[in-house]
Amino acid sequence: MTGWVLNTDLAEGEAASLFADLPSVFELQGEPVTADDISDVQRLCLQGRCYYIKRYVAAGKNLRRWIGRPRVRAEWENLLKFQRWGIPTVPVVAYGMERDGLGFGRGALITLGIDDTDDLAQLARRQDPRLREWRWLAAVMAQVADATRIMHEHGFAHNDLKWRNILVDRQTAPQVYFIDCPAGSRWPGPLLRYRIIKDLACLDKVGKYQLRRTDRLRFYLAYTRRRHLDAADKKRIRAILAFFEGRE
Repeated sequence: MTGWVLNTDLAEGEAASLFADLPSVFELQGEPVTADDISDVQRLCLQGRCYYIKRYVAAGKNLRRWIGRPRVRAEWENLLKFQRWGIPTVPVVAYGMERDGLGFGRGALITLGIDDTDDLAQLARRQDPRLREWRWLAAVMAQVADATRIMHEHGFAHNDLKWRNILVDRQTAPQVYFIDCPAGSRWPGPLLRYRIIKDLACLDKVGKYQLRRTDRLRFYLAYTRRRHLDAADKKRIRAILAFFEGRE
């Protein structure tokens, strides 16, 4: 896909003008958030709304520079998939890319910021007391389990399902949002089974240090929608626990 798509319901007035096309987006100067050799992220607040602008000057790193979907396209397509599947995510404001001859030229993705949120990794780093509140934790785990199961039921694996890629708001009844999924894709049969184990192992990589064993078991049972483990579950749990052995 080349071209530019703008959701004018999420970008009105000045924002609609600034986000009108890809060249305009590459001229923007907001608050720098992150940057590397292929992309940068800026934050721009207008008329009471804050936008996150991710701009790419290369299709990806390593082989992805030449083969497969450009990273920016994968990002917007996966966020739009989440929306269609009912997985809460950041609202997509605009997206698009342009070619340089037969290759990738540049591209961008703009999302709407969600107020008063933290990623789960931030909560873990600062030992947030909510991680010890049973009702709050149960609500968050249930949402993460449901969203993860929905992805996997669609034959899709996130491939980077880390705590830093899950936002939670600061409401008494917390709402979870899945973000940043450029590596996610559909996988066939045996490859999907491996990727499912990887997704669950990524979640447990931090979870084993932050959660009680009973909480981790409740999460897995919520993910499978079962009340008890069967032999196949026990085999998969062993694979999850062993996935990162020797690599941490």
